[in-house]
Amino acid sequence: MAERPLVKLYRSLEQSRPASLDALLAGVSLLLPILDAIPNAAIFIKDSAARYVLANSTLVQRCGLRHLQPLLGKTSEEVFPAQLGPGYTEQDRRVLEDGRVLEDQLELHLYGSREPGWCLTHKRPLYDHEGTIIGLVGISVDLQAAADTHPAYQRLAAVDEHIRQHFHLPISLRELTRIAGISVAQLERYCKRVFHLTPRQMIHKARLEHAHRLLMTELPITEVAMACGYTDHSAFSRQFKQLTGFTPRQYRQATTRGGVKTPG
Repeated sequence: MAERPLVKLYRSLEQSRPASLDALLAGVSLLLPILDAIPNAAIFIKDSAARYVLANSTLVQRCGLRHLQPLLGKTSEEVFPAQLGPGYTEQDRRVLEDGRVLEDQLELHLYGSREPGWCLTHKRPLYDHEGTIIGLVGISVDLQAAADTHPAYQRLAAVDEHIRQHFHLPISLRELTRIAGISVAQLERYCKRVFHLTPRQMIHKARLEHAHRLLMTELPITEVAMACGYTDHSAFSRQFKQLTGFTPRQYRQATTRGGVKTPG
C-alpha cells in the first residue's frame, strides 16, 4: 500500500524543521525519481504563498503538462479552471495560515474524461527551526480497490451493498453493525482495512457518486440534494464542497464545460 510510506515521508518532512524551504528542497529533490515512480499518488510541496515548488510526475501529468517546470511557481488557482482553482488554493491557505492538518480526507476529483476519481488526501504545514510555517506538503492517494481476500470481506460486502442501495436514506452505524454481525469498533477497523474508508466515508462516497451523475443532468440542485439523502440544500452544499473543493453549481459548470483535472 503506497499510502503508508508516503505518510511517513511527509511526517518526517514536518519534523525535520530545516532552516529554510530551499534547504528542505535540496534534500527532498534527491527523492524525486522515486516519487515519480508512484503512479497512484500525486505528491507535492508548496511554499508559504501556496505556489508549487516540487511535484512528482503523476501530478504533472494530471495537470495536462509534460514537464514539471511550467507548474513551478504557480498556485492551484492559476493552474486549474477559474471555477475550481480558487477552492483548492483556499484549502491550501487554511493549512498555511492556521496550521491545519488534513488527514485521510476523502475527496472527489475529476479527470479529463469527466469521470470521478476518489482520493485520500493528506496535507500538513512545514515549519522551519523557529516554528514558522514555510510551506506545506501534500499527498493525494488514489483510493484502492477493496481487499477482497480479507477474512471479513464477505460480511463487509453486505454492508457496502446496503449502503449502495439505501444511501438516499438515513443510515446509522447500529444498522450497519447489525448487518455485519460485529461491534462498532470492529466495523470501523475492518472497513478501513477492506475498503480503506470509514463507514461514514463509504456513505459520503455513495451519495457523492450519485450526485455526480445527477449534476450531469438538468435536475435542480435542490432535488439532487434530496435524491442523495440530504435533508436540505445547504447541508448538501457543505458536504459537497468539503469533499470536492467546490460547490454543486461550480461542479456542474465544470463538468458541462469539458472536464477538469485532479487538484492538488
